[in-house]
Amino acid sequence: MTASAPPPHLDLAQLAGRLAARKRDGQLLIIGMTGSVAVGKTTLGEALVGHLSGRYRVESLSTDGFILPNARLAEMGLSLRKGFPESYDVARMEQALTDIRTGPATFPGYSHMTYDADPARDRRIDPPDILLLEGLGFAPPAQTARRLDLLIYLDAAEDLLEAWFLERFLRFWRAAETDPASFYVQFRTMTEAEAILFARSVWTGINLPNLRDHIIKARDLADIVLAKTPDHQLTLVRALDAPGP
Repeated sequence: MTASAPPPHLDLAQLAGRLAARKRDGQLLIIGMTGSVAVGKTTLGEALVGHLSGRYRVESLSTDGFILPNARLAEMGLSLRKGFPESYDVARMEQALTDIRTGPATFPGYSHMTYDADPARDRRIDPPDILLLEGLGFAPPAQTARRLDLLIYLDAAEDLLEAWFLERFLRFWRAAETDPASFYVQFRTMTEAEAILFARSVWTGINLPNLRDHIIKARDLADIVLAKTPDHQLTLVRALDAPGP
């Protein structure tokens, strides 16, 4: 039996075209994008904005701002459940997505260096043509996906996700050497080998269970499912037809 050919890579311009086909004159298009920690949601979002912004007014935001502040998570005993469904202020996220349909809305900010909510990064925006909201918080039992017009799921093999997570952790760990405000300063007493072992324990103990038990549930809800290859190319797994006007 002859092996089937792998699916062709998806050009970003083609993906942007699929998204633009969903846009209706005079109507805000809200696109959600989700997938595992470290799969590259932010990077893909930035690339899509670059392709769409020449034609539309596009805003790109993260759901990270809707994670409860660290102090609140500690009070609730959820410090090790950050990124899990119960760590999000789902009501606030849904309210922001409702408000932006008809007028300005506030989207809370977050700092990946301090690993906490950052009110200085809060953004109050007017309705754009396209709003791209990337991050977690879209999987059941949350009903947030119902506030979207389109949901993208970015997928990859678990071994790739782990490798990319380790790379990202080490990048922040190294940057903390010259940034005393970084959350990662507390790990600078570790050797690089110890930091890698610690990051791997975070992946296997927190991020991988979150992916398997929660995040991946959004894949079945997604209108577009993309898979990333080891060299960060995209392939199209599923795409529902764009609705008619």
